[in-house]
Amino acid sequence: MSWRAGVLVILALALAGCGGSHPRPSRGGKAVGPRAEGSRGGFRDDISRPQSSRYNQSSDSVPPPIDVSQIPEPVPKAEPRSLYGNKSPYTVLGKTYRVLSSARGYDERGIASFYGAKFHGYKTSSLENYDMYAFSAAHKTLPLPSYARVTNLQNGKSVIVRINDRGPFHENRLIDLSYAAAVKIGIWPKGTGLVEVHAIDPTHPEKDAPPAELPGQPAVPSGSAHPAIWLQVGAFSDLANADRVASRLRSARLAPVQVSDVEVNGRNVRRVRVGPLDDVDQADRITGEIEELGLPRPQVAVD
Repeated sequence: MSWRAGVLVILALALAGCGGSHPRPSRGGKAVGPRAEGSRGGFRDDISRPQSSRYNQSSDSVPPPIDVSQIPEPVPKAEPRSLYGNKSPYTVLGKTYRVLSSARGYDERGIASFYGAKFHGYKTSSLENYDMYAFSAAHKTLPLPSYARVTNLQNGKSVIVRINDRGPFHENRLIDLSYAAAVKIGIWPKGTGLVEVHAIDPTHPEKDAPPAELPGQPAVPSGSAHPAIWLQVGAFSDLANADRVASRLRSARLAPVQVSDVEVNGRNVRRVRVGPLDDVDQADRITGEIEELGLPRPQVAVD
């Protein structure tokens, strides 16, 4: 399930918008704005309380299985930016993020997680109430709100989500889905999955329609039908540096090491990757082991 509970303190202004009031820490490394009045769940979300005592549940959970076929997908539409959650740059856990000026053209692959009942009815970074029964999501850099089609690369199922929250701040995660969205595309009950996040331009939503489906079969995911997880330790213009890093990784015998010459922005670089890896748990474990070697924290690549 989604990684959130470990983040206790962030800079007070990290995710503030231009509204003028100082936000306070919220769940999982998020921050929200002024004290919320009421929540959909019939309680008051008092964000002035410490995170350790703000939520009714100490750990996340999910309700009994739900029929997501009856939940309508959000219809992408042009919306003004939220007053909260769009400050750029912002810093969480010592890492700085820059919010994209527009969602247009965004397309990225990575690992999805999800969040559920613990946060249901509480405020998101954009000061909306989190509804685990709606198709929504949290993202670190897409503008709030924005829309994206999220496709499970392992089964081809997809869903349109409205992004109204910040996170996940686990380094190896790309997007946090609502419980309903996770069920819709098969990320639940496993908890994580390999996905493609394709931003939707509300002015031309027809360009972002899902692939055609055959009767009784899910849509075919774009790209490889059997995506793999790789950990990219670096892309080096100095070829000798790349070879030294690769040699250290091979000596550690963590997993297979791949070295390839690629072109990035018109420059020839030597890319060093570890993989392919079996699953997300292995990727998380080896990420920590690579850092213990004194090497840079690797970036997740899915292809």
